Parts: sequence; structure tokens; C-alpha cells
Amino acid sequence: MLNPNLDDIQLSRDEYQRYARHIILPEVGLEGQKRLKAASVLCIGTGGLGSPLLSYLAAAGIGRIGIVDFDVVDHSNLQRQIIHGTSWVGKPKVESAKNRIAEINPFTQVDVYETRLSSENALDLFEPYDVIIDGTDNFPTRYLTNDACVLLDKPNVYGSIFRFEGQATVFNYQGGPNYRDLYPEPPPPGMVPSCAEGGVLGVLPGIIGTIQATEAIKIILGAPTLSGRLLLFNAWEMKFRELKLRPNPIRPIIEKLVDYEQFCGIPQAKAQEAQMEIPEMTVQELKQLLDSGKDGYVLIDVRNPNEYQIAKIPGSVLIPLPDIEEGSGVEKVKQLVNGHHLIAHCKMGGRSAKALGILKQAGIEGTNVKGGITAWSREIDKSVPEY
Repeated sequence: MLNPNLDDIQLSRDEYQRYARHIILPEVGLEGQKRLKAASVLCIGTGGLGSPLLSYLAAAGIGRIGIVDFDVVDHSNLQRQIIHGTSWVGKPKVESAKNRIAEINPFTQVDVYETRLSSENALDLFEPYDVIIDGTDNFPTRYLTNDACVLLDKPNVYGSIFRFEGQATVFNYQGGPNYRDLYPEPPPPGMVPSCAEGGVLGVLPGIIGTIQATEAIKIILGAPTLSGRLLLFNAWEMKFRELKLRPNPIRPIIEKLVDYEQFCGIPQAKAQEAQMEIPEMTVQELKQLLDSGKDGYVLIDVRNPNEYQIAKIPGSVLIPLPDIEEGSGVEKVKQLVNGHHLIAHCKMGGRSAKALGILKQAGIEGTNVKGGITAWSREIDKSVPEY
């Protein structure tokens, strides 16, 4: 609770020792430490952002932490999701995080919700907690988190990351702006690549997640926050910038939670892909074709050059998706195809489907490799690195 009866909150001898460096700060003190112990925080996601913020919130003495995540730990997470270890690969992230928090601070109560956040469960999950922290990586969940916080009048500590850049702020706090004041409408489907496609510097979520943890602590302590200010950080240039945010007087009134997958255009994207009727082939079928020694086809790889250096399928020709989007790649494909059948792949199949859609509009038909080089590495040739 943000306004607890502090007479009811007691610290043990061990807690006095644990939080001594907080308690001697005049801005925190014994009263502030009791506020942290009385507070409850719900974190959506235990990934790159959730890892540092959960760790620091537990170390700071937050009394109750809730974690919402339905994913399992993957090897590709370990480069940045530092709350998880190698021994937890393949196991639920919420259990991995709970185990680590218990090591950091046994005085913190941890509630785990191994479920996907949805319009059906968001209000019930959020209601018992004082502060909600958005550690997600997709637009549907960000809008859902924002709107549930608006309906319940909960502060929403926001952060996002991509490649070398991150941003953070506090939404829906003391009359300040909410997420829809920054992004009234989501971008078109496919416009913003995921971290799996675009990459992310491993230390970046540590910086942004720690900022989120700081803001959550300041909300609980009643200190000034980032509300009304969007903090932008570029790790490559090591620069911070700040933008002012204000509530938009003409923003839509949020009255209920909606189907956010529909709202963010994901079904429309799938329908558009289906309408294009791009055929697919499995990696097993591609392997048979390569082994047959038959001519009459061209295999292109639409990933970025640095990805091509990591791993490649034998016989593939690199023509990055950005080149196809701006036109020069289309001409290269035309020259390569020259009466042959086109086959395209990327990391997991999304970018190559997009490339084939563009090429189809230019009159070049092709087949997409389902699952991309990730499926090839897992099912055909394990010597090809999976990244």
C-alpha cells in the first residue's frame, strides 16, 4: 500500500543490517524502508527488463513482488536476462526468477503467475498491487498493461529496448500522461522488428530495467518521478535525452479492456499474409532438394550480413530484406531467378515471408522456408549455430 500504517510494519534485526545503507539515507530513512516493506509491485515479464528490476526491487526490500510470464528460459535469453542461469534453460521463467529472488532476499514474498496476460485476467492480476511495471516486448501487452492501469488507477512504470536504444518513464501517475499519450495508435504490423530479429546489446536492458526499478522505489517513497518526462538512452553513443510528455485532451476514454491482438492488427497481418498465398516448404523438403543435386531453383537468404556470417545454409545467396524493400534487391533477385524457382529463408520465416510478398508484387513468385535457419539448425544440421 502506498500509504501504509507504518506502526504496523516492523523490521527484524537481520533486516536492519540488510537495509542499513538505505536507512542512513535521510531521503529514505526508517520510515521509507518500512514503506518499501509494506509495498507490493507486479512485474509483467521476466526478460531483459524484468531481470534487473526484479533483482533490485528484491534487494531494496519490497515486501511483495508478483511476476507474470508464461515463457521458459532459452539459451538466447542468457546474454541479457541475468536473473536466469544456464541450469534453468527449458524451465519456467517465473520459477527461475522466484528462485533467484529467494537467494537475494528471503524477506520478500514472491507471487508467480505462469500465464499470458490477457483482457480476461489483467484487472484481477493488477488489483492487489500498488505499482505495475511493464517489462514486456510487444505492443498488444503494452496497450493492455496501460489500459488496465488506467482503469484501476495504478502507476505504470514503463521501459522498452531495441538494439542500442532504450526509453523509460512513469505513466498514469498523479494525473500524468499514460502510454496512449505517447503512442495513441500502434504501428502497422511488421513495421517494428523484434529483438530476436533486430538484436539488442546485452547490457542495455540492465540500464533501462534499473531505471524502472528506481522509479518504482521513488513512487513508493513519494519522491519525484519521471512522470511527464520520457527518458531516452543510446548506449552506443552513451547519451541521454529527455522529452516532455503531457496528457492529450482528445485521447480516447478507456472504458474497458479490448482484444488487443485485434487492436494491434495482428490478425490483419496474418490475413494479409494468407491473402498473398505464399507457399511454404519444410526444412526437410529443402534438404531433400539440396541433396538431389537438381537445378532449377535459387535459394536466397534475406537476413542481415552479420547474421549470414554467423550461420548459413549451403548454396544460399544473401540479399538482405532492406535491399529488397528499397528496390535494389528486387533487381538482384530478378537476375538470379531468370526462369528458376525462388526459395527464400531468414531466421524464423517472418522476414522471408515479407520479402516474398514484396517480390510477388514485382511479379516474382517464390516459396518460403518454414522456420528458417533456426529450424534448419534444430532439425537438419546441428553444427549450424543457433543464435
